Amino acid sequence: MLYIRQHWQLYVIFLLPALALTIIFRYLPMGGILVAFKNYNPIKGIFGSKWVGLKYFQRFLKSPDFMAYLVNTLKLSVYGLLWGFPIPIILALLLNRIESKRIKQNIQLVLYMPNFVSVIVLCGIVRIFLSVTGPLNLLLGTQINFMTIPAAFRPIYIISGIWQGAGWSSIMYTASLSGASQDLKEAAVIDGANIFQQIKAVEWPAIKDMVIIQFILAAGNIMSIGFEKAYALQTDLNLKSSEIISTYVYKKGLLDGDYGFSTAVGLFNTVINLILLLLVNKIVEKMNEGKGL
Repeated sequence: MLYIRQHWQLYVIFLLPALALTIIFRYLPMGGILVAFKNYNPIKGIFGSKWVGLKYFQRFLKSPDFMAYLVNTLKLSVYGLLWGFPIPIILALLLNRIESKRIKQNIQLVLYMPNFVSVIVLCGIVRIFLSVTGPLNLLLGTQINFMTIPAAFRPIYIISGIWQGAGWSSIMYTASLSGASQDLKEAAVIDGANIFQQIKAVEWPAIKDMVIIQFILAAGNIMSIGFEKAYALQTDLNLKSSEIISTYVYKKGLLDGDYGFSTAVGLFNTVINLILLLLVNKIVEKMNEGKGL
């Protein structure tokens, strides 16, 4: 502490670039939310445009497609959370059971690799794999274009997401498991505990806090589905399931040039996310002896 007080200038210099970038790219753009309350004109600018208040919010909430987009977004997020969240935990627990360091590293390499495939490349692979002449149809002996089936969109989206991100997401749990007591594990084995009992008594306590934090963050981001993947997997025939709030914002804002309306929809999405984050955090605190974020 004395060293920090004597050389505080070094820490200020070290932190200054990060603080500057955070302010410039995180806080200053927040002023753009004013566009949601104005009839934005690029020529007049934000402050020169006419104030319209909650007009765009009312327009979106009264839209006949509002519930469809909201339900599609929630279904995609909630199903993705329910199916995708436990997989990295299971992978970490399985990797922790592997004694051979070499085999473990090779498996981790295979599991982590998909994370470095870009979303657009992944969507291209999915489209080729599921096309009429793709490997899946050849294997099944059928000629089904899965990308045109609305009911198939969510499983395709979720499963491809699990394949891409589950291995990388397991890193945090694997790191937490390294802090599990080996003495307790050996004692549990000597006492005749099976694998599930060992996980419950030794490994689960080591990753419990990490699981809670990750769950709160994931639940709080239920509405934050990026438009890139949904848009890249979208076709005219699966719009019934694939049109979500983020793709709607993209189309209205960048394709149609309706900046005020798209900003209002995006702000609505962000507010819902914030409410969900605070709500889930409170629920977890009550269920976990006051421990939350």
